[in-house]
Amino acid sequence: MGAVPSTPRWGSELSQDTAEYLIGTFVGDKTFPLVSDYWQKLLELPFDLHWPANRVEQACQEFGVKTGSFYFHSLDNLSSHLPYKIKLIAFARVLFWILICSIDLFYFTARNNGSTRHLAKMLIHLTWCLQESLSNPGGLSVSSMKAVNASYISSVFLKYSIENSTSENLEDLYLSLDESETVQSNICKDESIISMVMHAVLSYIGRVEISPKTYLLHHELLNFMLIAMSTQLLSGPSPGPNDVHPFIDAAMSEDSSLVGLVVHKLLHNYITRPRSKSSSSYTLLSEENQLGVLKRVGSAAANIVLLPLSYFVNSSVEASRSQLADSSINILLILIHYRKCILVESVKNINVSVTSESLLKDETYFAENPYCKALENVKDVEFDRVDIEGNAHSGPLVRLAFASLFDTLGMCLADETAVLLLYALVHGNSDFLEYVLVRTDIDTLLMPLLETLYDASRRTSNQIYMVLIILLILSQDASFNASIHKLILPSVPWYQERLLHQTSLGSLMVIILIRTVKYNMSKMRDVYLHTNCLAALANMAPHVHRLSSYASQRLVSLFDMLSRKYAKLAELKNDKMQINDGELKDDDKLPEDTSAELHIYTDFLRIVLEILNAILTYALPRNPEVIYAIMHRQEVFQPFRNHPRFNELLENIFSVLDFFNSRMDAQKLDGEWSVEKVLQVINTNCRFWRGDGMKMFTQLRFTYEQESHPEEFFIPYVWQLLISRSGFRFNPSSINLFPVELPVEVSYGAVDGNTEEHMLLNVKEAVESSV
Repeated sequence: MGAVPSTPRWGSELSQDTAEYLIGTFVGDKTFPLVSDYWQKLLELPFDLHWPANRVEQACQEFGVKTGSFYFHSLDNLSSHLPYKIKLIAFARVLFWILICSIDLFYFTARNNGSTRHLAKMLIHLTWCLQESLSNPGGLSVSSMKAVNASYISSVFLKYSIENSTSENLEDLYLSLDESETVQSNICKDESIISMVMHAVLSYIGRVEISPKTYLLHHELLNFMLIAMSTQLLSGPSPGPNDVHPFIDAAMSEDSSLVGLVVHKLLHNYITRPRSKSSSSYTLLSEENQLGVLKRVGSAAANIVLLPLSYFVNSSVEASRSQLADSSINILLILIHYRKCILVESVKNINVSVTSESLLKDETYFAENPYCKALENVKDVEFDRVDIEGNAHSGPLVRLAFASLFDTLGMCLADETAVLLLYALVHGNSDFLEYVLVRTDIDTLLMPLLETLYDASRRTSNQIYMVLIILLILSQDASFNASIHKLILPSVPWYQERLLHQTSLGSLMVIILIRTVKYNMSKMRDVYLHTNCLAALANMAPHVHRLSSYASQRLVSLFDMLSRKYAKLAELKNDKMQINDGELKDDDKLPEDTSAELHIYTDFLRIVLEILNAILTYALPRNPEVIYAIMHRQEVFQPFRNHPRFNELLENIFSVLDFFNSRMDAQKLDGEWSVEKVLQVINTNCRFWRGDGMKMFTQLRFTYEQESHPEEFFIPYVWQLLISRSGFRFNPSSINLFPVELPVEVSYGAVDGNTEEHMLLNVKEAVESSV
């Protein structure tokens, strides 16, 4: 079995030579059997080894020169690139566990691991350690500490192996034992190592409560899951039957009861936002009287592996975050949006290569996602009644405190992952949607969503889309549309253009949606965004109550803005039609899509007129400010009065104008008309309005329907957020899921101080433009 230097137990002295031997041997060409005591000695390495400063710097230099996986080759260069004051304990862990012996990971993955199968054996030991830990879930046992080490070492080498894999089916990960390996009786020959380890990891996450003694292991296991599921980054944006994601597939095959426990725990982590109570102060270069670089005292900052250094920020904002909560929601989003593409049997039996995209769409189907089903079946723990209709649930049942989830989302909606979770809940979980709609403090969710739209210039287009879809889903409910006009906001501090005092939440929503339309016209010019904004406004229109003067003015100005755009397009089209059939000069060429754009803006104008009609038809007496705004700008409607596409919709508006204009003319007034006097006349005559001669149009009702292949949007989007925002790092040249601009290689002699920041910006730009 091979001689291994004796390793003392926890807390006793350990020589540096012994530690280097154990770590170096793991990646070397010497094979240790699964039952060798070598594995116990490796996994029992203590966390408080002391390493002199010159050894750390030597490892950094060797790391930068050899692997090229980071962009720094010395501590001096490293510190010049840090965008924040960063605690470097996690980076030090990576250096010492992998590089203390100047190891090149390439040889481990490409040569040695193929013969030693040490990564597969480490995963088996991780499984065994977790199984032992599950037998004593509340204590800080030796097995749980060994599981921390096993999880960390597995994560390091698994990540490197995945992002440098060259085979289409990930065979070069070598996640199976050699046939000559002696297998113990507690290993099922029919079960893969991947299935074993994923079952153990998910079982621990789902069944063991988080406490100061278990916090560290929970964190390492969440990191391990994130790395194990990163095989999605190697595939294209459209899932196909040839995609290989063994770890996620293993998670999908778990029993529904375990799936329910995992979904519950991930949501519970997100709600409770657990943090380590230990000190988060660390130093990279330890002296003998200081904490060693491998010292782990329970802080999350010490235990997130392979994340960029910018993730470990010493600021009040980052200090208020829970890294365990962030990891939990990231993993939950990956799990619920995964789709396993399966080839139908009729095509599977044909020995041909399936590459055509159209064939894949027609001859494939997606397996049911149990995690998505579990999220859709989450029930409020406070509402524990039996389904009176006797409906059977098609997936695992999860009970959670909706009140806590509602409040947590309200606090976190500035973050895109929270928006994605809220979307998944209101779109897929009818119980949670109903809970949201009956809350009297709906502003808890709406205010951060509206602030996101207000700040659209600093948000990604995907984030704006998701917020608008959520608002559209909410606006489909009549009670929501009525309640938002009853909730009065004392002030809106983030709205800078105008002081908004005692404004209803409904009026603010109208103002922000119209503002978003205007922003879109000037910047993004996205028809889909226009449609969602106007659809939400149309759903709200029949239920408008006491719309504020500012919101009413914005509504009429919206028609004016769209009518100007329509008139410009109509003029361009007419000019084009009048041009002779002769050849056009380059300067005379007009856009080919003028007619299509004109048709789109015709529909937009009609929707705005329908919105005004709905208010005047169903809610006129309750909205004197809308009448005033129409009267004040009645000239903007005049050019369309006889237009064949708009005249029927304008008849009601001019009927209202005629009625109130005649009442104004009948008034004997000394002096000028003031706003107050006009509103007094309007309010007085609203009581005499009977709506005679008004045409009743069918109310516009817009409903949201998800695209037929939502995974093509959500899977890249979630991973883009992980890489650009949460700090997960992956080799850019290996990413096929979405476009990434590769960083320019910089020589070590003259490292540009902005290289790392420029690379991250490039990734961010790719994120915002690719989906």
